[in-house]
Amino acid sequence: MNLFGKRKKEAVSAVQTAPGTGGLHPFAFIRNYRPLGAYEKELYRSLRESVPIIDAAIYKIVRLVGGFTVKCSDKAAQTAMNDFLRDVRVNGISMGIESFIAQYLEQLLTYGTAVGEMVLDEEGNIAALYNASLDNAELSCGENPLDVTIYTGNGAAREPVKYPELILCSAIMPEAGNLYGTSVLKGLPFVCDIFLKIFSALGTNWERLGNVRFAVTYRPGENERGQSKERAMLIASEWSKAMKSIEPRDFISVGDVSIKAIGAENQIPDSEIPVRQILEQITAKLSIPPFLLGLSWSTTERMSSQQADMLTSELEYYRRVLSGCIGKICSMFMKLGGYEGDYQIVWGNINLQDETELARARLYNAQAEQIEKRTAKEETA
Repeated sequence: MNLFGKRKKEAVSAVQTAPGTGGLHPFAFIRNYRPLGAYEKELYRSLRESVPIIDAAIYKIVRLVGGFTVKCSDKAAQTAMNDFLRDVRVNGISMGIESFIAQYLEQLLTYGTAVGEMVLDEEGNIAALYNASLDNAELSCGENPLDVTIYTGNGAAREPVKYPELILCSAIMPEAGNLYGTSVLKGLPFVCDIFLKIFSALGTNWERLGNVRFAVTYRPGENERGQSKERAMLIASEWSKAMKSIEPRDFISVGDVSIKAIGAENQIPDSEIPVRQILEQITAKLSIPPFLLGLSWSTTERMSSQQADMLTSELEYYRRVLSGCIGKICSMFMKLGGYEGDYQIVWGNINLQDETELARARLYNAQAEQIEKRTAKEETA
């Protein structure tokens, strides 16, 4: 069954959104960021690379979203669907739709928009799933703002894709009139720039003060004026030998010689409070409870439970966005395979709570239900 015309005899069709040449080193984009500017892909890459906690938070969200299954009403379709979801080729070396969805969600969180593609074989079946780079795919509105055209290539080579029905595209929290979504990292460049300045200065200060350097001062007396140069050279030679010695070695000198550690009177500024303030802004923007990122802040168990509930609602939102992409893949698979019937996407349970607390809550609910039944019987008697 071939819905898209004749194709060359090959195992897998050419990918329409293949990557192009590389970009620039990203870190400079943080300092040069301007609010309400153009779509800054390099900026968001730079934020993830320069601030490890942001990168860790995004990977946490991807893993916490969890897995899913697809339930089909037709048994033959169910068997074929299970095999397809488990064995479909993803990009170059991965297999299984969960690998595709994980990279798709990571791109969605980082840039606000994600693009993928269903690649067909010579028989017109889905042979692979491909995560496209946003550097090679561009979304554009036509005369009708509801008509979206997907372009690939740059400059004179820019052209619309031939089979837009094979393209997967999702966006989170897009602004009105804009096709592209909003990255979860929006609003962080300013605070991350301050964060990097603090750590850069901290590293410089430790290089200056942590690796102790000494100032050796020799003040020749009145009777030593003619021999001051020779004695200074001798003191320098002996001090150098003492510093290079692996084992502790005393330095003995004659005359007025003073030794002082360079920078000993200066103290490294305390960075704990400003760094924590910035981390609070980052974790609040990413909606990740601090304890999931290894931040041991003073929080009560009750506060942690509430934060876990809030994270669950965030994960449910991402699942709803991904369900559209998964549904398009499943629909295309069933149409190309000639299968009939309905299907349903079933996500696994999100469990961020302690099992003991959940069991205690079920016990309390069961006891409350028994009391209500007993009260109702007593009132009717």
